[in-house]
Amino acid sequence: MKDKSQPAIFKSISAFMRELGMPKPLHPLVALVKYDDDRVSRANAGRSFLLDFYKVSFKEDFGGQIKYGQGHYDFEEGGLAFLAPNQLITMSSEESCYEDGYTLCFHADLIRNYQLGKNIHQYGFFSYAVNEALFLSEKEKKVLTGLFENIAAELENNMDTFSQDVLVSQIELLLNYSNRFYNRQFLTRKALHHDLISQMDSYLEARFTQQLGGIPTVHEVAEHLHVSPRYLTDMLKSLTGQSAQQLIHDRLVEKAKMILSTTRLTIAEIAYQLGFEHPQSFNKLFKRYANISPNIFRKSFN
Repeated sequence: MKDKSQPAIFKSISAFMRELGMPKPLHPLVALVKYDDDRVSRANAGRSFLLDFYKVSFKEDFGGQIKYGQGHYDFEEGGLAFLAPNQLITMSSEESCYEDGYTLCFHADLIRNYQLGKNIHQYGFFSYAVNEALFLSEKEKKVLTGLFENIAAELENNMDTFSQDVLVSQIELLLNYSNRFYNRQFLTRKALHHDLISQMDSYLEARFTQQLGGIPTVHEVAEHLHVSPRYLTDMLKSLTGQSAQQLIHDRLVEKAKMILSTTRLTIAEIAYQLGFEHPQSFNKLFKRYANISPNIFRKSFN
């Protein structure tokens, strides 16, 4: 009897497919499941998995929830979610769970000798939390369905010297479309995300004022906003042109300018108040963002 309290670790895609009661993959490093044709065995409902490969789940409709880390994601309206190797995922234990769509699994060894293998870290959505999945319009769903169908057709062909090249290029195209659709999602949810930026500004102002020690980190701010660090950075890049780290530093320098122009605190005192361990680090950061040293900035107000 399986111990569902312990996550099952799968190094190979074949072993994972076998555990789920799915057909043997047509390629040792790639598997594509179409839920219209195949159903995942419910014997593993409620069980956690650690997978040593990438997983992309496209749900056109979904009843039930997927647990990812400490959170749950409701797929009732469909969407696209990404999983990088060695991230924990738990299959829904709801008996009413049903799925329509595709799941693509591919091993890092498939792309290792390709440009995609070098660049895959640039696709930030593999680091997003599950509640930050990509919500799709009907038009976008059709585009993605076509991409998955092309991958399925290639996997069903007899393997030849071009098979791996074609598969890798098709996966890269899928990821590039996902990037485009995520950018659209950031823009169409501007009001929601601008509210998130306002919350971030309020948190940073409180941090700088409370003098808690240490410069706020991206991870700390993201945790406060209940989003993943990578999602926060990608969202800010799309809306402001700045990464989360850059925005934190920008707000820090603006706070420093206010203190420099309205108080008689020394440069060292200001640096310590803002969380720097060394005044030299504060001077360097201030000059990088303001193109002027703190001392010269202060003198301009005299």
